[in-house]
Amino acid sequence: MKDKLNELAAQSAAAIEAADSLEALEELRVRFLGKKGELTAILKMMGKLSAEERPVMGQLANSVRAKLESELETRKKELGEKALEARMKAEALDVTLPGKHVELGHKHPMYIALDELKDIFIGMGFTVLDGPEVELAEYNFDKLNAEEGHPSRDWSDTFYFDNDSRVMLRSQTSPMQVRAMETMPLPIRIVAPGRVYRKDEVDATHSPMFHQVEGMVIDRHVTMADLKGTLNAMVRRLYGENTKTRFRPHHFPFTEPSCEMDVQCHKCGGVGCPTCKGEGWIELLGAGMIHPHVLEMSGIDPEVYSGWAFGIGLERTAMRRFKIADLRLIFENDLRFLTQF
Repeated sequence: MKDKLNELAAQSAAAIEAADSLEALEELRVRFLGKKGELTAILKMMGKLSAEERPVMGQLANSVRAKLESELETRKKELGEKALEARMKAEALDVTLPGKHVELGHKHPMYIALDELKDIFIGMGFTVLDGPEVELAEYNFDKLNAEEGHPSRDWSDTFYFDNDSRVMLRSQTSPMQVRAMETMPLPIRIVAPGRVYRKDEVDATHSPMFHQVEGMVIDRHVTMADLKGTLNAMVRRLYGENTKTRFRPHHFPFTEPSCEMDVQCHKCGGVGCPTCKGEGWIELLGAGMIHPHVLEMSGIDPEVYSGWAFGIGLERTAMRRFKIADLRLIFENDLRFLTQF
């Protein structure tokens, strides 16, 4: 038994030293010290020894076990350090290498123009509102004085959800006028940006889906002069102090009197080109004094209060702001175009 223990000690020392991984070392531990290992098998021979030999062999066996455990622990530590060193080399970061360029996004030109508009009107004391894109005809037409039979209510102009023509994709942000008049205390100063939908043919200045910014003021003694002054201040803040505008008489069912405001074409400077369709001017917005009947339908006394409203096309605002010749570029998401801004 003594020879077997000494042989086991010699074999195990050589095998442990030769182990090249933690997995191989664990296999050796089970082989030599496990419940069915070689040391256990040798210890089963203790029953055949005499009473005098047992203590001596027991002491030797314990010494061999202790030596094995020490060698295993030492080798385990060595292999662990080697594995850590190899991992650190494999995962090392060379700080002298050039970094990867990170592409940062930026705002879409249309939303740059929208933020500028918001800043202008917030600075004038306006509140920014948001409203539903799926709208009731009651708010989109009825309460804005556009009764049944008005051309804008035709199926060829408006996207309806039902056969009764009562639920629709809003064709303007003007319904927010009514919602504000019904819920907000007087005086009212609001702007309401958002998407709108009309059955327009796509061309350089039209799209079936576009964006509007609705503006409205209701107070005592509000006049058309206030409207023109506010709109001129807005375009000069957006486009520069030398921006030329013109107001033309027009008709809208919810304003009286009504007008349209044009800005001189940024592409040709008023000479005439495809962008302005040869006119030298681009229509920017429609506006006017709120019709007394519209005020009455929302519970506001037109004998005491007056107001004005406008609706501006956000895409056309961005086109003039950034000298974009074709509205379709705004929606095509071509990076060659967008990265200019």
